[in-house]
Amino acid sequence: MADTKDLPIVQGKTFALVLRWETEPVIYRPITAIQQTAPVRLTVAAHGAPDGWRCAVSNVKGMTEINAEANSLREKDFNHVTVIDANTLEINSINAAGFKPYVSGGILQYNTPVDLTGYVARMKVKDKVGGIVLASTEAGDAPLDILSIALDTAKSTITLTISATATAALTWTRGVYELEMVSSTGVVTAILSGKVTVAKEVTT
Repeated sequence: MADTKDLPIVQGKTFALVLRWETEPVIYRPITAIQQTAPVRLTVAAHGAPDGWRCAVSNVKGMTEINAEANSLREKDFNHVTVIDANTLEINSINAAGFKPYVSGGILQYNTPVDLTGYVARMKVKDKVGGIVLASTEAGDAPLDILSIALDTAKSTITLTISATATAALTWTRGVYELEMVSSTGVVTAILSGKVTVAKEVTT
């Protein structure tokens, strides 16, 4: 089942949304060091996490402030990481300068990134399910093919974009959408859906 996320668009402003398609199994990597720095820096040998991926930390001894509750993780326990190198990560949203010193242990965990190689993304916005197309990625829907989707296989990201010129020309105020990923073998997977709203810009 596709995740649900509503998309707010403002006329005259560029719309951009970066998505990361996660799947199972959960990947676990042992932590061997954590620095008392802002942002916090972790040593995790061969972590394998793409830059910007959502990760959680648990089971650390000493610097217990950084821990999520193991086996009971919540959405707020996941933070986007910055990849320094193959064995080092930073979590920009965590300031560990005032934390207790790291002693030992700890697990970094994250959901497996879907390999986007060979995939094609497609998306349509309609006035209602089964209704009239309002915006699309498909050339066959021209001139409504104003949606752009870029896939980055290295970072495992899917980036949706609508130019400021295109949003300024929108005449509708609400709709529904669905984002689908089509594999090289023709398997279609819906990964995101929801409502779309278009608001007037303040600065013109």
